[in-house]
Amino acid sequence: MTATLDRPAPHALDPERPAWRDRLLPLVSGSGGWGVTLLVTVIAGLLRFIRLDQPASTLTDKGLVQGPGDIFDEVYYACDAKNLIRYGVEHASVAGKAFCTPQSDGSFVVHPPLGKWLIGVGEWLFGFNTYGWRFSAAVFGTLTVLLVARIGRRMTGSSLLGGLAGLLLALDGLHFVQSRVAMVDVFLCFWIVAAFGALVVDRDQIRERLASLGEPDADARLGRRPWRLVAGLCLGAAVATKWSALFPIVVLLVLALFWEVGARRTTGIAAPWRVTLRRTTLPYLAVLVLLPIAVYVVSWTGWFLSTEGWDRSWAHGRSTDYAFIPDVVRSWWHYHWEMYNFHNHLAAKHPYQSHPLSWPFLGRPVSYYYPPGITAGTYGCKVASCSREVLAIGTWAIWWMMIPTAIGLAARWVSKRDWRAASLLLMMAVSVLAWIPSDLKSRTMFLFYALPSVPFLCLGIALIAGWLLGQSGTVRRSIASAGVGVYTSLVVINFAYLYPILAGVTIPYSSWYARMWFRSWI
Repeated sequence: MTATLDRPAPHALDPERPAWRDRLLPLVSGSGGWGVTLLVTVIAGLLRFIRLDQPASTLTDKGLVQGPGDIFDEVYYACDAKNLIRYGVEHASVAGKAFCTPQSDGSFVVHPPLGKWLIGVGEWLFGFNTYGWRFSAAVFGTLTVLLVARIGRRMTGSSLLGGLAGLLLALDGLHFVQSRVAMVDVFLCFWIVAAFGALVVDRDQIRERLASLGEPDADARLGRRPWRLVAGLCLGAAVATKWSALFPIVVLLVLALFWEVGARRTTGIAAPWRVTLRRTTLPYLAVLVLLPIAVYVVSWTGWFLSTEGWDRSWAHGRSTDYAFIPDVVRSWWHYHWEMYNFHNHLAAKHPYQSHPLSWPFLGRPVSYYYPPGITAGTYGCKVASCSREVLAIGTWAIWWMMIPTAIGLAARWVSKRDWRAASLLLMMAVSVLAWIPSDLKSRTMFLFYALPSVPFLCLGIALIAGWLLGQSGTVRRSIASAGVGVYTSLVVINFAYLYPILAGVTIPYSSWYARMWFRSWI
């Protein structure tokens, strides 16, 4: 573990070495620390894949029969994914019990297709069953833990602190649940974290290149930037999964620009903003704006190639003042307008909806699965009355740290101008605060909308832990180490306590009720 998270002083053995070079260099270099990373990734993978097919469902390859194993909206996503694999577009389903039997007409679907394509990969590999349609979510959920551990190491300079961030995410209840259901939110979370991580690596690389200069040079070229290209691809994949990616994407675009300006300012050149805008605007727009748009359009390839997709022929025969626009483009745009109107006017009451300001407190989790009337002899129940639930709720010991963590990051940002505190605070807050204006329209919202904020909360907690630890060999380090150890143990115990109601394990009703600390959790 690094002795301190603050930037060290210039190299004492080289007093003529410019201080700005040391300030540009990243905290860590090389690719070490993989032992800790792989350990927390294996823990995350085991938790997510064990009993992945549970709760079991009555869905068969001949059609989806709604039954006791269906989890919330995965009944829709699983069918859409299956039809995407078969036809390239989502199809409307025949009315009745065979819910997944397609009609010849396309289906109106309000989310872009990429997340459902990824679900479909698991169905193609393992069949149309609970394991098949949950497989990809478990893979991407596990990979997100790996990314968080690596990002944490890079941002803190400590493999152990990076591992702590990854472990916290591995043990978060909401991320665990979303990694085990056929819904698209875990894919959205992965792409946002991946884009952030790629931009952090790009930031470190350009600062290393500037540090290698003999003297500050406003005209210096920064060379190829493959990680910014990776970030652009991930940004496109995020919005191709769910439009709500636009909230964190805006923050990421701003961060990328400020990081580059900050790097040039550190070298001491005059007018860093002007220099950055002059040299970077075109590649910035090409890679971080135009490339994501291109990725988004490409994700609709199945719809463009089909003749049966929803609104695919809407523009045919319709008069327009824009005859130069191909009918297929006009039809695609109209489909998007319908999607926008759906989201903009979604105000149907739902028993598990909640206000964004209640999310940090876990005010109203979402019950994905709860078969009623479980008595002795059913679902493995051995007492008079049992419960079996999949509750989308975060680990309390992590989520209830959201506001204290935000305060700590804000204080560090103001007092030390620490870029890590600023970026993590903004990324953590945007996926919660950006939804507040929707409440003015009484939009239906759920706790799992905040999922993209969780990895950055875990990174923020690890960052604050590093600051608390301070220098090695001090009383402060000893006390802080004990505190971090106690907190980590509390998270482990908390997750273990929640596990039965996260994973659909049959437990006595009294044990289930004991975990419902607040009436709003029922």
